[in-house]
Amino acid sequence: MPPKEPATPRRRVPGPARAQGGGRSRSTARPPAGRPRPARKEARTLRLGSPRPRLRLVGLGLTLVMLAFVVRLLQVQAVDASAYAAKAEKNRYSSSTLAAERGEITDRDGIALATSVDAYDITADPSMFTPKFSKADDTPEQAAALLAPILRKDAGDLAKQLSKPKSRYTILARRQTPQIWKQIKDLRSVFTEKARTDKAKGGTGANVLAGVFQEPSSKRVYPNGDLGAGILGYVNADGKGGGGLETQLNKELAGKDGEITYAQSGGRRVPTAGNREVPAVPGSDIELTIDRDIQWAAQKAIADQVKKSAADRGYVIVQDNRTGEVLAMANAPGFDPNDLSQANSAAMGNAALQDAFEPGSTAKVMSMAAVLEENAAAPGTHVVVPNRLHRGDRLFKDDIDHPTWYLTLNGVLAKSSNIGTILATEQLGKTRAEANQVLHSYLRKFGLGSPSGLGYPGETSGILAKPQDWSTSQQYTIPFGQGLSLNAMQATSVYSTIANGGVRIEPTLVRGSKGPDGRFTPATAPKKSRVVSEKTAKTVASMLESVVDDEEGTGTKARIPGYRVGGKTGTSNRVDPATGRYKGYTASFAGFAPADNPRITVYCAIQNPTRGSYFGGQICGPIYKQVMEFALKTQQVAPSGTAPARRPVSFQPGE
Repeated sequence: MPPKEPATPRRRVPGPARAQGGGRSRSTARPPAGRPRPARKEARTLRLGSPRPRLRLVGLGLTLVMLAFVVRLLQVQAVDASAYAAKAEKNRYSSSTLAAERGEITDRDGIALATSVDAYDITADPSMFTPKFSKADDTPEQAAALLAPILRKDAGDLAKQLSKPKSRYTILARRQTPQIWKQIKDLRSVFTEKARTDKAKGGTGANVLAGVFQEPSSKRVYPNGDLGAGILGYVNADGKGGGGLETQLNKELAGKDGEITYAQSGGRRVPTAGNREVPAVPGSDIELTIDRDIQWAAQKAIADQVKKSAADRGYVIVQDNRTGEVLAMANAPGFDPNDLSQANSAAMGNAALQDAFEPGSTAKVMSMAAVLEENAAAPGTHVVVPNRLHRGDRLFKDDIDHPTWYLTLNGVLAKSSNIGTILATEQLGKTRAEANQVLHSYLRKFGLGSPSGLGYPGETSGILAKPQDWSTSQQYTIPFGQGLSLNAMQATSVYSTIANGGVRIEPTLVRGSKGPDGRFTPATAPKKSRVVSEKTAKTVASMLESVVDDEEGTGTKARIPGYRVGGKTGTSNRVDPATGRYKGYTASFAGFAPADNPRITVYCAIQNPTRGSYFGGQICGPIYKQVMEFALKTQQVAPSGTAPARRPVSFQPGE
């Protein structure tokens, strides 16, 4: 028999502990030391956290939020109060400029030469031409097609201006006449009625012109058209002077714009909220020295001759030699400042002041005055004039071939001899260089090489080189008016100086101004300077009479019955502005009357005559006569009371 496995001893399980002291139950008896405590089977009770931390956090957040509101409120109400108030004011109030009325320009008798009339700026609100507002897809194009012929604008350009949906304002045309605005307003009314009818029938009620408006403005008007346009200039699209006196005197003429500020809501004015207004200050009225009638006579005469001679241009200036006041300054061709679109840009300036040209023989009067003032010769001094004169690097001649002339100094001027003038001016110094210095000093005294004193925009000073810079030929051509240049006003002033007894008075175009208060303020008195003595001036004046009165003189066509006339012809080689080379001629005539008591000076020049004669005595002499006669009558100048003193022109050899 197999052996029996030993019996496994039974594990002793301790019994429940006894209660000690009769008071501890079985369930609360402690386990023996060293044994793990059995897990309790009772469910634990959940306890809520304290709400105080959360309340503190919420309270802190609310405090921060309130603090932020308080800081922002403090910033708005105290720190930035003025800035926000200004913004609110800006949004609530709207300001508009009150344009100042531009002053008038009148002639010496108060006749308007330039004035301003009521006009309108045609404006539009592009946002009203959008499909959403206008109920049509091509409103800008339709409106542009309607407005283009009225405003004389390109329809495509107008359509572009109206096709800007984010814009609320655009100017379609400035300074349109009331008649233009009436056409647009009537057309807009037609479309408004049409839209109302269409909407009543269930249509869209589109009005393509609903967004077109007007703003009051003013328009510059020149009542006499092109009369005096070269002097006056014009006003540009911005209402500012664009040339001439309109530019030179723009500050005085323009005045000062005002401003009106009014409450607005939704883009509309609130009529009950009142307004603040700073009134505009009108510009001053300017009174010129110009006589409108003499200006008209001068302008017609030069325009007719320029056309007849097929010349490039011409100018006539009339001056009161006693005061320096310019009575007329006419240019041909001219332009109409009322319609600049038709103007030739080359004719829009004032050529009488802006053209620099070589004067030719009219400049000989300065050479003769210098010779007489320096006592280098007298009117009766004998001058032998050969057919040719060799000086420097060339042979000089007169305008015609002739045998040897035996002339007095008076005859040299009367027959306008270049050679005789060279010989006379050589007596101004022991050397040619010294003579050049003396002659140059007199030319400067007469006003050459400097602005005339008018202060006119764009005026040329001409060209007069320093004597040390004169070329070999200039030393001999400058005495008879070639190799230097001037403008027509400078040339006129030379003869006015002789007529005024040798005292040069700066020319003036403005007599004074009348401010908004109606008070007239005379212009500043012009500067005066003595050039030659009264004796010399009177002697030269009598020599100039020989040019016109003597049969051998070159200015016989300038004679005026009843008046003694002193004058000088000029025919000079002309520098072509395009090439810088000599091409064609400048014909001129300058003089004054009555020669015994000079009152008025007239200067005429014609550039590049290509038809008929080109000699100054032939084409400018008659213009001088025509304009001078009219001026003498207009100024009520009495005829001469004495006969001219006839000075000898020539002498016999051996005398």
